[in-house]
Order: sequence, then structure tokens, then C-alpha cells
Amino acid sequence: MKVSDHSSDIKKLSLAGLLVTLGIVYGDLGTSPLYTIKAIVSGASEFNKLLVFGSLSCVFWTLTLQTTIKYVIITLRADNKGEGGIFSLFALIRRKSPWIAIITLIGGAALLADGVITPAITVTSSIEGLRLINPEISVIPIVLAIFAVLFFIQQFGTKFVGTTFGPVMVIWFLMIGVLGFGQITRYPQIIAALNPVYAVRFLAEYPGSFILLGAVFLCTTGAEALYSDLGHCGRKNIRISWIFVKTMLVLNYFGQGAWLMMSYTPGSDAVPFFSIMPKWFLLTGILISTAAAIIASQALITGSFTLISEAVSLNFWPQVKIMNPTFVKGQVYLPFVNWSLWIMCSLVVIFFKESSNMEAAYGLAITITMIMTTLLLSNYLYQKGLNRFLTIMFMIIFLVIETSFLIANLHKFRYGGWFTLLLATVYSIIMYGWYFGRKIKNRHISFIKLEDFFEMFKDLKKDKTVPKFATNLAYIIKANRMDQVESKVMHSIFRKQPKRAETYWLLHVDKVDDPNRFEYKVTHIIPGILIRIDFHIGFKIDPKINLYFREVIEDMVQTGEIKLESSYDSLRKHGLPADFKFVLIDRVMIRDFKLTNRENLILAIRNLVRYLSIPEDRALQLDTSRTIVEKVPILIEQPLKKRIVRLK
Repeated sequence: MKVSDHSSDIKKLSLAGLLVTLGIVYGDLGTSPLYTIKAIVSGASEFNKLLVFGSLSCVFWTLTLQTTIKYVIITLRADNKGEGGIFSLFALIRRKSPWIAIITLIGGAALLADGVITPAITVTSSIEGLRLINPEISVIPIVLAIFAVLFFIQQFGTKFVGTTFGPVMVIWFLMIGVLGFGQITRYPQIIAALNPVYAVRFLAEYPGSFILLGAVFLCTTGAEALYSDLGHCGRKNIRISWIFVKTMLVLNYFGQGAWLMMSYTPGSDAVPFFSIMPKWFLLTGILISTAAAIIASQALITGSFTLISEAVSLNFWPQVKIMNPTFVKGQVYLPFVNWSLWIMCSLVVIFFKESSNMEAAYGLAITITMIMTTLLLSNYLYQKGLNRFLTIMFMIIFLVIETSFLIANLHKFRYGGWFTLLLATVYSIIMYGWYFGRKIKNRHISFIKLEDFFEMFKDLKKDKTVPKFATNLAYIIKANRMDQVESKVMHSIFRKQPKRAETYWLLHVDKVDDPNRFEYKVTHIIPGILIRIDFHIGFKIDPKINLYFREVIEDMVQTGEIKLESSYDSLRKHGLPADFKFVLIDRVMIRDFKLTNRENLILAIRNLVRYLSIPEDRALQLDTSRTIVEKVPILIEQPLKKRIVRLK
């Protein structure tokens, strides 16, 4: 069974690949000039040359150290069969300790929280430019209308991303680069801010400079998307396009700095990004900015879909409905995520009202994601055999940088940062309860040898006194070893209610670290009676087990391994196929056994989170009309301190 790769062409280094990369990867990072310099100036204690030159130097070296070196050069090398992102990085790590899982879920949760605030601040910042044309214009209704349309169209897929968004982002980057260059030619002295001495002086001499690092950090908030979108665009396309993107960003940032030195009036509400535009170009510039902001929002929405689908596959998130609205590989649509994200983004706009207020909530969560990525990446590099000294140096350097940004951003907590941290905390609790609750339940799975039941299978098939339950009876199992199966499966077949069938199928779904693996293996344990199918499915593949099992049956019929005909004479005479029935076993933790307080809390969270989950038969996309769900208790052997006494 092979999976077709519809996106392999755009992953190769090509003009088309570079174009798609600009449309998918750089939305968040590319629209940061809309609000970064404005946030720095509005948060400054006093306006002077050191503020402008020092903050610009910090912006440039942040983009260089954080984005270029950490993500573009180093992190993109940690690809899992071409896929990137924090969950792909988790899959790459061989020794997955509980702490590695906790670091991963915290990073993923913070990234999801950032996905709520980013569309709000980006679209609002662009629409606020209309106030330069009409100061009385109402921004909030326009932003809410854009969100309503944007989230509504998600269900139809976004196949046009590669063909439409790329050219628009080319126009955007050329526009901001040309506008910035125009200002630099009028004040070329601003180029001196490339010297890191200004950044050092700024941090050492300017009052409140450390707090302003929180605003400086806004220039690199989209860097995590470079890694998350690795699977969509490919490493080479991201690296080559970054040269163009960074050049345009630096030109615009320094152009805004030049305008500040020449024309800014301290205390005014001027927006540097729009102020560097000629008046005749203002409306056009606002429209292009809005288009870029919408593209940035789309990239974050698509990223949230991908993030949750990967979390589901790696058992960090409850099963949710996952749809594939187009034939583009890797493009998924999650209705629950889409509509909840729409509601939260809209509430952010209504609650914070102004982009300047949203800046306080922005950046705090993503610093946490970056710290978690640094810790995971350091662990991965060490396991890959990188020199211990180099690994430690990498970890220390970037932890110092990112922890500094985190501390600088903490002052935002009371002004709005609490919102994203609250979201990240909620997401973390959901992931923690789901992931570790499953670990607790799996700890008490008992496996038995299949060979002990071979004769029982043969005898049950022949026993006409037991009513036939189904011609083909399929169980979803979790046993990784070929010679084992869960004891509860045998309990269901032979004890709970004897289930006679012609053929018993054991279906094992193996979610592998290779994101795009798509294979199966057939093992005839008892020829004609007991057959095991192992589905080896990457965490990027939709688990359509009903469909895949049907394809397996078709393959086996063609090879002559089985006959797909009814076992009933009256039906077989009319050419009707054999019937199939699926059995799922839901293991329930009964209250007779004592667990630790921590384990009880984890299971309580998991049970609560289950309300967000869809049933396993829907998650595996089984035919619900032919599926039975049986509940069985999880039995834990615990010695009794005292045995009950019988009265005479």
C-alpha cells in the first residue's frame, strides 16, 4: 500500500517551490513590521537616537541569531522524513522520558495559544491603517467580518494557497522593501545600526531597555513556523527564500527607523509602518497589508490544524474529527478546532479592541515554545552524537537569549499576557491528562500468548451449538508482538459471550514516527481461521482503517489467500459477499483499586477531556453499523490486607 505525494514537487528547490514557501511559511514573520517598531516606540520611556539605533540593532541581531542561526541553519536539519515542528521533533527523540513528553506538550500548547492571538493582532494592525484616511472608521466590525469569511471557507479547503498567496506575499515583501529603502536613502546614517555595539549600548544604557526586549521579540515570533512548515515546503526552499525575506524585512525596519529619526514627533500616535508610505499610495498599501495579514492568519489556522492532527496521532490530544477537503497531501480540516479558533479570535478582537492592547498579550506564549524547542533540540542533537560540549553550548546560548525574552515579556502578564498563558495552561492540562492517562491505562494491559488458544479457535469454529456471530470478526488490538494479544480480546471471544466466526482478524494500528509511512503486513497465524494485519501508518496519515482494511481484503482475494464469499449457502448461491463485524474494547478503570493521588488526578482529567473526543470507531473511521463496542474492566492485582470472614 503506497501513499501518493502530491506535494513532492513544491518541496524541491524551484521557482514554484519558493513561491509557495513565501505564501505558506512567512505570513506571521513577514507581517511583523506592521507592529514591532510601533510597539518599541510606544513602550519607550523617552525618545532619542539610542532608542532608535539600539532597538534596530537588537531587531537585526535577533533575526540573525534566533531566526537565521537557530531555526534556518540548525533546527531545519532536525527533520523527520521531511516533516518538522515540535511534535515531529518529539517523534525523532529515541528515549522519550516523561520529562520529554511534558516539554513537548508545553511547547505545543503555547504554540496553539499563539495561534489565537496572531490572526487578531495582524489583521487588526492592517485595518487600523484605514484610520489614516478616515479617523472615524470602525475597525472591529471589519476585522470580525474578515474572520467570519476566513473561517467559513476553511471547510472547503485552501488549495489555492500555493497559487494565490505566494504572488501576493512577493508583492508584499517587495513593497515593504522598496518603502524602507526609500527612507534609508534619505537618512543613510541609519545603516550604522547594523553594528552590534548599538544593541549592547542600548541594553546597558537606555532606561527600561530590558523591558523593551519584549517588543523587540515581536520581530521573530513567526520563526517557529519555519520549522513547523518544513513538511509543506522543504528545507532548501525555506532557506533560499529566507535570504529574500530577511533582506526585505531589514530594509523596512531600518526604513521605519530612518523615518523616526527624520519625522517622528514624540508623543504622537503615528504608526511608523504606514507613515513611510506616500499619501498617494496609502490606500493601496493598506489593501496589500490587509491581504498579507489575511494570508498570515490563514497560515496560522492551517498550522493549528496540522498541529492538532499530529498531537492526536501521537496521543497528546483527544480524537477529533479530521477531514481532508482537498487532494493536497497533508492538508486537513478540523471542524472543532476551526470554529473554536474563530470564536476565540473574535473574542480577542472584541476584548482588546486595539492592536496596541493585543501587543501586551502577544509574544509571551511563543517564547515558551521556543525554549521548549531548544531543550528538545539539544536532547536530539546529543542523541544523534553531536559533541557534548557543542550541545551544551548550543543549549546555553539560546536558553539565555530566549529566557531573557521571556523575562522581558513577563511584564505583559497583567496587561494581556495572562490571556495567552491561560490558553496555553488549558491546552497543557488537556494534553497532560490525555497523554499520561493513556500511559496509566496501558500500564495495566495484560498480554497472553496466542498459541495457548489455537485449539480453542479451531474448536469454536466447528461448534455448531454456538450461534454464528459473524463470518468475519475483526478486533482492533494493541499488542505489538505477533505471538501476543490482550487478555481482554480472548475474554471477549471465549468467555463474555462465545463469538463463533469463520475467520478472526486481529487489526493492529501502528502509529510510526515516520510521518508518511503507509504500509501493511499480513500474518496467517492459523491459516484460514486467525489472521493478523499490521497497519504501519505515519502520524501524518489519516487513519481510515475501514477503507484500508477493505483494500487489504481486495489484495488478499486477488492473491487467492482468502475467498470473499458468504458462508451461508442461501446467500452464497446469489453471489453475496461475506459479512464483517468489528469489535472495539473500551477498558474502564473500576474503583475497587487504590491509585496514587497523582494518578487519580490524571485519570480525572482524562475522563473530563473525553468529552472533547469522538468515539474510537469514528476516529478509526470504521463502519459504525457493523461495529460493536464492549466495555471491560481494567483489573489490577493488589494484595488484600485482610480477607472477609464468613459467618457460620
